[in-house]
Amino acid sequence: MAKTSALPKFIQLSEMLMREIAAGHLADGSRLPPEREMADDLGVAVGTLRKALADVEAKGLLDRIQGSGNYVRHRPAVDSVYAFFRLELLKGGGLPTAEVLSVDRLAKPDGFARLGGDPQGHRIRRLRFLDGVLVALEEIWLDGAQRDVIAVSDLSESLYHFYRHELGLVIAAVEDRIGVDALPDWTPDTFHLPAGHTTGHIARVSRTAAKQPAEFSRTWYDAARAAYISRMGKG
Repeated sequence: MAKTSALPKFIQLSEMLMREIAAGHLADGSRLPPEREMADDLGVAVGTLRKALADVEAKGLLDRIQGSGNYVRHRPAVDSVYAFFRLELLKGGGLPTAEVLSVDRLAKPDGFARLGGDPQGHRIRRLRFLDGVLVALEEIWLDGAQRDVIAVSDLSESLYHFYRHELGLVIAAVEDRIGVDALPDWTPDTFHLPAGHTTGHIARVSRTAAKQPAEFSRTWYDAARAAYISRMGKG
């Protein structure tokens, strides 16, 4: 197993803040702590924090008022690295990270023919964490035509970020089917629940702006640790 390449620190921070805002942990209109105090609490340089705050501001979730401070704004449908990542800790939020179990190029399973034109696909299996808490297993399939070889070191914590910046593939919409399923037979010993144990399950088709299927995935998540959350509302 190997960890994927981490996203830049300022993006990790901005994504953490956006998920905290979405979860309601940072109330609309509330003032963030002073930047130096906040940077010390997070263990980062002030410059890194300011880049993160600028990113959050650019997405419309922060008002930065000179001489006064940084104020939270709530908005739906923000263009975030994790905009389509629906799992959250039971208390809400949580920064997603991943640990890859395997990346293999294989013949696509039956029923995956719509996923591009190549008879083979890249199968990615990985563990998912929220704030360091292990919450889920994932199996993701990507069409083999997207790239001949994908190595663990190519991937970032966010596959959609990798798709956009490395493959030029932009995910514009997803369709999720939520239910329950038994953990697969490849469930590793490092997961805290055994293969065959019934858990929450998400079957997803990710599509491009042209409505073409670009990715199929399955996620098995521990409902005692995480919940599937989809927030909707008018801006």
